Amino acid sequence: MNTQARDLLRGLPVFPEQMRPFDPGTAPASPVDLFTEWLSAAIDDGVPAPHAVTLSTTDDDGRPDARVVILRDLDENGFSFATSSESPKGRQLRETPYAALTFFWHAAGRQVRVSGPVTPGTAEENDADFRRRHPTARALVLAGGQSEVIPEGESVSAAVERELAGIEGKGSATWTVYTVAPERLEFWQADAERRHTRLRYVHDGEGWRRDVLWP
Repeated sequence: MNTQARDLLRGLPVFPEQMRPFDPGTAPASPVDLFTEWLSAAIDDGVPAPHAVTLSTTDDDGRPDARVVILRDLDENGFSFATSSESPKGRQLRETPYAALTFFWHAAGRQVRVSGPVTPGTAEENDADFRRRHPTARALVLAGGQSEVIPEGESVSAAVERELAGIEGKGSATWTVYTVAPERLEFWQADAERRHTRLRYVHDGEGWRRDVLWP
C-alpha cells in the first residue's frame, strides 16, 4: 500500500471554512431555477470555471466513460453541451442516448448531479453553435477526428493553420449540440460535520417531486 499517497490525501482539507446555508424547504419548485441560483452564487463566490461539468456516458462494453465538458446553455428543456458526433462521446450517445452530469464547486461546498435522456440539436442549432466558436476551435474540429491517433509526421499546429486559412464560411457536418433532459437532479450542500444536505428532484408527470435524502 502506498502510505505516502494515503498520508497526502488524508492531510488535505475537504471543505471550505465558510459555506452558504441551504434550506431545502425554501427551494423553488423547478430544479432549473435552483440550479440557476446556485450557478449565480458559484460565480459570485469566485468558483473557477463553474460551467465545467463531468459528463458520464456508456461505452460499447457497457462501462462508464467520463470527461469534463463545458455547459453551453440551460433552459426548461435541459442542460446543453457540444461536441463532434464522431468523437467517442458522440458515438456513445448515438448508441446509448442517456447521460449523467456532475458539477462540483469545491469553494462553495456544493455538488449538483443530473441524469436523463440526451437528444441532438437540429442542423440549424448545431451550425449556429459551431459558428459562434473561436476560429481556432473551429479549425481543430475540421482538421482531425477528436481523440484519434495523430499520424506520424503530422503536426496539429500545421493542420490547424491549414484550416484557418479558409475558415470563414466553413461549417461542420459533425458538430452537434446535445441536451440532457433531466429526469433526476440532486443538489448537495456540504456540512463541516458531515451532516450534508441533499435535495433530490424527480420528474413526476408534468411536475417535480422533491425528497430530502439521508447524508
